Amino acid sequence: MAIEIHTSTLRLLAPTLRAGDLIYLSGTVYTARDAAHKRIFSLIDEGKELPFEIKDSLIYYAGPTPARSGMVIGSCGPTTASRMDPYAPRLLDMGLLAMIGKGERSEEVRRAVIRNSALYLCAVGGAGALSSKCITSCEVIAFDDLGCESIKRLTFSRFPLYVGIDTEGNSIFKR
Repeated sequence: MAIEIHTSTLRLLAPTLRAGDLIYLSGTVYTARDAAHKRIFSLIDEGKELPFEIKDSLIYYAGPTPARSGMVIGSCGPTTASRMDPYAPRLLDMGLLAMIGKGERSEEVRRAVIRNSALYLCAVGGAGALSSKCITSCEVIAFDDLGCESIKRLTFSRFPLYVGIDTEGNSIFKR
């Protein structure tokens, strides 16, 4: 059974979700991949303002392609999440609520998910064109010079995701 969830209620519902649950997520999500994470960490280390509030936010590891005429966004599939493993524990400790990507995460990330009652959500790889149909708005909010790796504010509408790692550390990757 799929669960309909809005990002504004995800913090409250996170402890009830289990690894393997299918959810349809709606609400605000931010994109950030490797280059954006490096810049975010530079801003943190310099004590500068961040492009978005980390606490209770969701980061989608994606680099959407440019939108074609009449479209909100181009293909928007997940990036391999392990590439962001060096950054994830610190962001989770700052209050990041969830990460969205594909593939397995490190033990350090899994422990940080547990420590912070956070989630790792998995999007279906190879289905970026289909996934883009669940995105109703896209706005570049930082690092425009990075092109597809800029930080974007997306609005999801029933975006299908699986709980990859739940708040208790259960993982779909380790049975």
